[in-house]
Amino acid sequence: MFKKVWLSIYGFFLHPRATLVFYILLALVASLQLLLLPPHMFSGRAYTEYNNYVIFRQSYHHLMEAKNLYILYPDEQWDLYKYSPAFSLFMGLLAHLPDFVGVTIWTLINTLALFFAVRTLPFTNRKQNMLLLFVMIELLTSLQNTQSNGLMAGLFIGAYSCMQKGKMQWATLWLVIATFIKIYGAVGFCLFLFYPDKIKSFAYTILWSFILFFVPILVTPFNTLIWQYHNWVTMMAEDQSVSYGLSVMGWLHSWFGIEKGKSIVSVIGLILFFIPFARIKLYKNQVYRLQMLAGMLLWVIIFNHKAESPTFIIAVAGVGIWYFAGEALWWRKLLLLMVFLFTIMSPTDLFPPIIRENIFKPFTIKAIPCIIVWCVVFVELLLMKNEPG
Repeated sequence: MFKKVWLSIYGFFLHPRATLVFYILLALVASLQLLLLPPHMFSGRAYTEYNNYVIFRQSYHHLMEAKNLYILYPDEQWDLYKYSPAFSLFMGLLAHLPDFVGVTIWTLINTLALFFAVRTLPFTNRKQNMLLLFVMIELLTSLQNTQSNGLMAGLFIGAYSCMQKGKMQWATLWLVIATFIKIYGAVGFCLFLFYPDKIKSFAYTILWSFILFFVPILVTPFNTLIWQYHNWVTMMAEDQSVSYGLSVMGWLHSWFGIEKGKSIVSVIGLILFFIPFARIKLYKNQVYRLQMLAGMLLWVIIFNHKAESPTFIIAVAGVGIWYFAGEALWWRKLLLLMVFLFTIMSPTDLFPPIIRENIFKPFTIKAIPCIIVWCVVFVELLLMKNEPG
């Protein structure tokens, strides 16, 4: 009897429609929580709990008013805007809506982008559902910060699936959009090495890039737009040396006291990223391509000096893809459990505040399981046999 009840519950949670309902409820609950929480104080000013959404919303108004997008506006928000002018323009679709509507739509966009992207992966429905359930808590962490990381993960995965189907016009669009949101979205273009029609893909990339680069001309003069891009580059350059993040460099700093060498670590990371691409004979192997996608999703976070807890939905999605693309060996299950406990659950009340504040945060514990899994992915890619997949 108990077994039958358990199988019924297990089957319900792994049903595709149930998973979709869970994701929609997740977005709605996250939105409601953000809207109901009282403002918090920062530098003597009160800011909403959905401050990142406020930054995105206000960037549209700043673009329309020809203000510098990339400086602080402490009377409105407590952090810098770091995306492209094109993203500011498209936030105009939400900027005129009441916050309770705009925040809800924004969380739904991030949630459903990842959900439907995972649905395109070459896994069984059961594996897709298990992957979605595995990353769901980490997605909630990102949604509670109204960031764009769920959308970014969805764009990466969606682009890969479009490449698999030969739909290069869509694959290039998703990656160009990702790049205009966060510059490391450009890393995804490396996946085009695995597929034919490279000239066609390059042409589509140029087309979409041209459109997104100049589309803000609809609301701002050309000279002002170029000025905004110059401001963007300047801000990104100044932002480069500010922190270590939940990254490889953050781990080296917190564990070993290494304060210099950020550029060296970045260069080493870049070299390591490209080494598996040397295995040209594996380009037609689907498992190899999936592992490369997983490694890329991990790499863009663990080698990012600005990585923070809400960005790890991208890395955790990579962990899930790595696990379900391979065999369910005991040591792989152990690594998956380690990621769940010490990456996904590390910011939650599963651990007492004294542990979170005095151990997890100062010692970048959240990043370490993902660093270990990336190392495993790297080794597996180097040792993978030249067999058709």
